[in-house]
Amino acid sequence: MNARYPGLILVFISLIVVEKAFTQQSESTPVWAYRCVNNRCKKVALTSTETLQKAVSLSVCRTYCNEIFSTLWPRPTGKYRWGSKMIHINGDDIQNQWNKSYEALGTYWNISLERFQVQLTNKAFGEQLRSGGKRMVINVAVDTDSLVLNHGTDESYKLAITRLNSGDVSVALSAKNYFGARHALETLAQLIVFDDLRSELQIVTDVEIQDAPVFPHRGVLLDTSRNYVDLKSIKRTIDALAMVKMNVFHWHITDSQSFPLVIKSQPILHTYGAYSRREVYSAENVADVVHYALARGIRVVPELDAPAHVGEGWEKTNLTSCFNIQPWGQYCVEPPCGQLDPTNDKVYDVLEDIYREMNDMFSKSDVFHMGGDEVSFKCWASNAQIKQWMKSKGWGLEKADFLKLWVYFQSNALERFDKSTEKKRSIVLWTSHLTEDSYVDKYLDKNRYIIQVWTTGSDPKLKTLLEKGFRVIISNYDALYLDCGFAGWVTGGNNWCSPYIGWQKIYNNDLRRMSGPYSSQVLGAEGALWTEQADQLTLDARLWPRLSALAERLWTDPRSGWQRADSRMLIHRERLVENGIAAESLQPKWCLQNEGNCPA
Repeated sequence: MNARYPGLILVFISLIVVEKAFTQQSESTPVWAYRCVNNRCKKVALTSTETLQKAVSLSVCRTYCNEIFSTLWPRPTGKYRWGSKMIHINGDDIQNQWNKSYEALGTYWNISLERFQVQLTNKAFGEQLRSGGKRMVINVAVDTDSLVLNHGTDESYKLAITRLNSGDVSVALSAKNYFGARHALETLAQLIVFDDLRSELQIVTDVEIQDAPVFPHRGVLLDTSRNYVDLKSIKRTIDALAMVKMNVFHWHITDSQSFPLVIKSQPILHTYGAYSRREVYSAENVADVVHYALARGIRVVPELDAPAHVGEGWEKTNLTSCFNIQPWGQYCVEPPCGQLDPTNDKVYDVLEDIYREMNDMFSKSDVFHMGGDEVSFKCWASNAQIKQWMKSKGWGLEKADFLKLWVYFQSNALERFDKSTEKKRSIVLWTSHLTEDSYVDKYLDKNRYIIQVWTTGSDPKLKTLLEKGFRVIISNYDALYLDCGFAGWVTGGNNWCSPYIGWQKIYNNDLRRMSGPYSSQVLGAEGALWTEQADQLTLDARLWPRLSALAERLWTDPRSGWQRADSRMLIHRERLVENGIAAESLQPKWCLQNEGNCPA
């Protein structure tokens, strides 16, 4: 064969050499760059070495072209000054200066600095950075060493970036407290970009930003009882929350399907209620999460849902009604059914033990969530002892009578809660029959209770609560339930709150529009992930980047729609990914590289 086709062999070898040369060139030499044209970063082909020397990468172009803050999420709210000069910095030569009077904050600030350094490293996606670059000196000033994080905490900050005569970069961070300073550092991390044409980190200079959140309550609810979520995944979620300046991790830690929280004084609950001996959360685990979150500017709000949503673990105490009753659809919204028996005094003894230990575990939070949703009167009516107790009180067996039973439970539970702790915490309850117009101000103290609204954004019950003076947290399921839009699991078709909710709807979920003249009573909002159909393997894609849309709604409260934020969202999604968050893809990457061409 070699003798018959020598020319063909030479051509074949030549093609291999050319292909190899082309491959080596494409791997080592950039062929695309960007040019700012009409406030858009336009992709252009490089044609010579001279062009490469002047070429601009996408990340650098986005920093000074188009709108201000194009690399930031959430968008800052205050006054600003924005430069256009970029400086190559040395990511390994960053100095931190702060007053020794902040020594009490040292542990927390060091954690933030370590995160900051990791974020800078992650920008290069493992690529070797070019040597050199200017030193960056971060000067930190806070007014107090307080680590109190609540609805009254001032999370504002000021950030200034200037170039010194020496060529070094000076960064001044100032805030009322650690939390504002931490937010400033998060913004600084987003202002530093990786120039992939030169393999270096660059930062824009001559920048001043004043920033503060609009709403004090900015969070997510994560249900870890329907499906267990390991500590690694919880911490990863907290890291992502910190990246977008969210400040609440609402931990829905128990429900009827499992009781994974270890209560030492009532070990029967987790022994029989957890899915396995490994799938539990000890007091030490909780303390670890609380500390981890606080260092990232996030407080952990615990929830013990009652009197409904109790089952596994509880049934061994003989304090429940209708546990796993069949057919379940007549007595609860999902299996297994289960509610506490308010007529049994031992219920309150057990609750007091749980409250005491939970208050110790979550001592950093001034808020406790007592649940209170989806109470089924049919469940209680199925219990002969409960009905007999009600008759002995001279009550009937109508809706109003079962509502009195519910109020009896809530009053006793609150009394035991207060007995279990020296702090008087605010109590959060879900909207329910108890929060309806005819009952809410009769049975609930507006100065003590905060109502979390889970019904639709147009539900008139929200207006009623606000008119009566209640503070609210909004989690309207038609925009903020992140488990919607998947297959039904107790029925055919799709699940109950379908369709799927895209980030655009979350972004446009305007709390001020919903609340009208009562917006000052809206503390903020939470996205909610109920985990009947999610676990630690699907967690990231369920939450991100949709939760980021809520973060900007709550921090910035933008007056424009999602279209103005679209290109920034694509940049932000890439940043989540580079930091280990498996955020869902939103558009073809072509849209990221061809700004403004995709949204209609």
